[in-house]
Amino acid sequence: MTEASTDGPVVIKKYANRRLYNTQTSSYVTLDHLCEMVKEGVEFEVRDARSGEDITRSVLTQIIFEEEAKGQNLLPIRFLRQLIRMYGDSLQAFVPGYLDMSMESFTKNQEAMRNRMAEAFGGGGQALEAMTRQNLAMFERAMRMFTPFGLQTSRNEEQARATANGSAEAKPKPSEEINELKSEIEAMRQQLSELARERK
Repeated sequence: MTEASTDGPVVIKKYANRRLYNTQTSSYVTLDHLCEMVKEGVEFEVRDARSGEDITRSVLTQIIFEEEAKGQNLLPIRFLRQLIRMYGDSLQAFVPGYLDMSMESFTKNQEAMRNRMAEAFGGGGQALEAMTRQNLAMFERAMRMFTPFGLQTSRNEEQARATANGSAEAKPKPSEEINELKSEIEAMRQQLSELARERK
């Protein structure tokens, strides 16, 4: 497969007829080719052939859409809903950095995680899925704290459940929720660090 040149990322031109042209190999490519390049770690950028505008983000999003359409279902419905709610929110600017940091951490430790799960659970599919659910739950809690409406909705739901159960417990304060989330994040970091040490 194509390798990135020393001068920078491979430039892919997208024409009005939606055809994609790899300027390094002087050949037309498809979204599947670009998907393989991503998986192989080949850096590329996609530019509109007429205007020269960088449209890499939209093309990568299209690749994700195509993969989801094939039945991969990598993105949970709840995650997508939370993500959509963040568009236009006052704290929208914080989301890309948070997602980038989370995926970078996961990527760096995924091989160690696979080995650890295989050793402990003989294949570890269920354990990895459980850890993924835990991480997604933590992400959703973080999104609720970022979104004032989402946080208020969560509080109202918790209050309604407490009232229905006849519970007299006080609602957790925002500071308590933040401290609890910080504790969960720290626990995850320690877990990832442990997996990384065992990998060495």
